[in-house]
Amino acid sequence: MFLSLVPSQITCLRSYKSLANLSRAGKRHIYSRPTSTYSTPNEEPKTSYDAIVIGGGHNGLVSAAYLQKAGLNTVVLEKRHVIGGASVTEELIPGFKFSRCSYVLSLLRPDIYDDLELKRHGLKIHFREYNAFTPILEDPVVGGHPRSLLLGSHDDENYKQIAQFSKKDAKNYPIYEHQLLNMAKALGPLLDNSPINLGNMTGSLLQKLEEVHSLKALLSTGQGIGSDLPAFYELLTAPAIKVLEKWFESEPLKATLATDAVIGAMLSPSTPGSGYVLLHHVMGELEGKIGAWGYVEGGNGALSECIGKSAKEHGATILTEKPVSSIMLNADNKACGVVLEDGTEIHSHIILSNATPHVTYKQLVPEGSLPSDFVEEVNKIDYTSPVTKINVAVDRIPNFLAMPTPKNKPGPHHGCTIHLNSETCPMIEDAYKVAMEGKLPEKPMIEMCIPSSLDPTISPEGRHVISLFTQYTPYHFKDGRDWDGDMMDKYRDIVFDGIENYAPGFKDSVIGADVLPPPELERIFGLTGGNIFHGAMSLDQLYFARPVSSRTGYRSPLSGLYLCGSGAHPGGGVMGAPGRNAASVAIKDLKQKRKRIKIIK
Repeated sequence: MFLSLVPSQITCLRSYKSLANLSRAGKRHIYSRPTSTYSTPNEEPKTSYDAIVIGGGHNGLVSAAYLQKAGLNTVVLEKRHVIGGASVTEELIPGFKFSRCSYVLSLLRPDIYDDLELKRHGLKIHFREYNAFTPILEDPVVGGHPRSLLLGSHDDENYKQIAQFSKKDAKNYPIYEHQLLNMAKALGPLLDNSPINLGNMTGSLLQKLEEVHSLKALLSTGQGIGSDLPAFYELLTAPAIKVLEKWFESEPLKATLATDAVIGAMLSPSTPGSGYVLLHHVMGELEGKIGAWGYVEGGNGALSECIGKSAKEHGATILTEKPVSSIMLNADNKACGVVLEDGTEIHSHIILSNATPHVTYKQLVPEGSLPSDFVEEVNKIDYTSPVTKINVAVDRIPNFLAMPTPKNKPGPHHGCTIHLNSETCPMIEDAYKVAMEGKLPEKPMIEMCIPSSLDPTISPEGRHVISLFTQYTPYHFKDGRDWDGDMMDKYRDIVFDGIENYAPGFKDSVIGADVLPPPELERIFGLTGGNIFHGAMSLDQLYFARPVSSRTGYRSPLSGLYLCGSGAHPGGGVMGAPGRNAASVAIKDLKQKRKRIKIIK
């Protein structure tokens, strides 16, 4: 549960090795948790603020920064000991700083980057020259080692890499990439504005005028897509594999691209609508570089810290270890404050919740205060997640058979996303089908990132931090078993055995591992169902229908209460758009209310 206090004061890791001598130990190591930069244990909130933000995830912090910039005295109440939510850095093993949940950066909206002066506040990005590396499990064929596919920002190199498998694909790839990036760029105005409220479009003139900006954004997107509209429609509605097979014939390329269509979603490449998830993962921009991906120096928590610094510089208050138990309503059924788990009451004019729609409307809002049809819609939101995140500390860089690197030196492929058990689309499909049966796949899809290959600040010299984003894993098992320690160890071993096939010696390099299956992602980070997007990114849960079709955008049915997390438009990813957009709507509403009061007076 997002707002229940985690009683444990320590973080436990299943470890292979002792840090002292790196000898085989096979026991559980326990390390002290990190402390927060933004509060002290004795700091207490005031009794009232203009605005309360529930949850110190990156969207909540963005909301707080914009609210405070607008002159609203704002407090952020975070239940954990550290801010950032799922965008957090934690030093689980001394010297190893893990981006424990989210681990790469691309989708952060450019206006937010500029408005909050994140670079001035210390944000530093290590850009990835190469984006994807897919080694192939086969007998040595090229230069005495198996083939692999390495894709990056250099067209000539991409051509050579893809031509190993298909010259036709090598020619088509830059055309495909250009079309996809054009579509992604056109979506920018939709991301930066509230979705159109269809109810207002049939209402009074004043209501229609409220939708002008959203309508302009929609029209701008249509114009930007232009002649690519038929392809855009197909991408939104068709299975990703159907789209990819129109362009390409080689399995390594199709499978590498297909992973972006299913990452974080309980979908397979053959699931209708999976194409949008693919588009969602190429619509980013960093420091003017369209489609760029990078690692935040210090881990993704450093981004949250920079946003927090910006908010605090403007006067916002950010408090950790302040779990909220409920939202207070006045006699007019308007949100007027919160109650902390220790019984403390804090009053405010408006409340923005960075929790999931389920937590916000089913756990924090008093029962019976919401319309029954709205509650029914909230109950039907799909939070199914296939993800188990594994964070690993190793004493040396993985050495891949397909692209060996001697002397523990990172190669160009170590800086990108490494796709394992993903060299054909049928491999991905098989893992998906097994998970849908409530079982653990023997060959789960693995996305490996090694941020320490580019950022030396997060691990001791010569050692590395590895992020494993794996799927597909069920929340519930068919045989009724739960995700206990033994089951987590079993799955960890399956994943590590899979990596060992591509990079012999990996298992012997492991110092410690942090395994986070869907129930743990839910318990620790408040991600209902373990879903990293605060709800599936399927067409029936996007734009008009996010969070639900009867309540588009950020306003809740309760006056004064807003949703500012990824459960609101435009959805998940470390982009900050839900937080910024929700704050803009709340500020506008509050200004209109104060204007009406002034007129009445």
